[in-house]
Amino acid sequence: MAVITQYVVVRNGEEKMTFTSKAEADAHDKMLDMVDELMPLLEGCEALGNEQQIEDMAFFLAREREQVLIALGAKKPAKKKAAKPVASKEPSASKEPSASKEPSASKEPSASKEPSASKEPSASS
Repeated sequence: MAVITQYVVVRNGEEKMTFTSKAEADAHDKMLDMVDELMPLLEGCEALGNEQQIEDMAFFLAREREQVLIALGAKKPAKKKAAKPVASKEPSASKEPSASKEPSASKEPSASKEPSASKEPSASS
């Protein structure tokens, strides 16, 4: 017979989720704590019409808490952005061919200005 250890998150006498790892259960419980704290704040938002929308928004903010903290300036982004400049070098290489397209694109707006200029006098006539 196998023995299976399970961690159950219970809120208000209701079983919410079951996990095989204590760390996962604790993380989910912590998220539910955040949802409980966010609900009263979000209830004051007129854009969220009903209880389900408020709860959904609270869960979203709790799940995305790292990005929310970064957006609010309370936390600095992770150093993963060092990899992004390398990725930005690749688009720079692709921008060079588009730079050759830019002069032709600048010809098109001047061509479009001419018909609009001819339309303006006829509209005022």
